Amino acid sequence: MPPIFKALASIIVWILFVWGVITMLSATIGYFTTVGINQSPGLSIQISWAVGTAELVLAVVCMKLRQMLE
Repeated sequence: MPPIFKALASIIVWILFVWGVITMLSATIGYFTTVGINQSPGLSIQISWAVGTAELVLAVVCMKLRQMLE
């Protein structure tokens, strides 16, 4: 694989990872500040957790693909 594609893949992986962590943290902080510990989270918070988890999984998949194509 040409070096430019390796660099682009690394950039995409870092963007997905950082954005996934930010999404998970913001959903968690929003959950604790608005709902509290004793109540169940709303649909928007559950969707944010799902999107954050998907972004983290995609970051891992992209990095594994990058390593596999070297």
